[in-house]
Amino acid sequence: MDMGKPMAHYAAARRVGDFVFMSGVVAVDPASRRAVAGYDDIPGHARSALQALGYATGQMSVDVFEAAIVAQSWFVLERIRQIAAEHGGTMQDVFKLVQYFRHLPHYALYNRVRGLFYPGAPPVSTVVEVSRFLPGDEVLVEVEATMHLPR
Repeated sequence: MDMGKPMAHYAAARRVGDFVFMSGVVAVDPASRRAVAGYDDIPGHARSALQALGYATGQMSVDVFEAAIVAQSWFVLERIRQIAAEHGGTMQDVFKLVQYFRHLPHYALYNRVRGLFYPGAPPVSTVVEVSRFLPGDEVLVEVEATMHLPR
């Protein structure tokens, strides 16, 4: 899955000394320029990993409430993992996350997904609730990250 480059004129990440600062990442498919809306918008291996956490149940009455934020959480964290790899790092090098949510209760769902990317110790974390995101109201989470890569 090509998760793309930023949709506007800015750098996805910039290295400064031993640190890589990543711009905020939202779950928007770069090809369609649409926000990830559910489990069908992410790869099969991601759905399998989410099923192991109790998500992507296949039951509409359950998935309808969780699919958008859970799929967006996976997409955003996977994109951060990809940016880290592009700079020669791993998620273990990404030590600080600032997570912005349209609805603060979504943090609990996101936090479980984050565990897929941080099976050991969690990163340093800041959580903020905001009223809106670009490119639209269907975007539920944005995450910016800081990575340490000693030379």
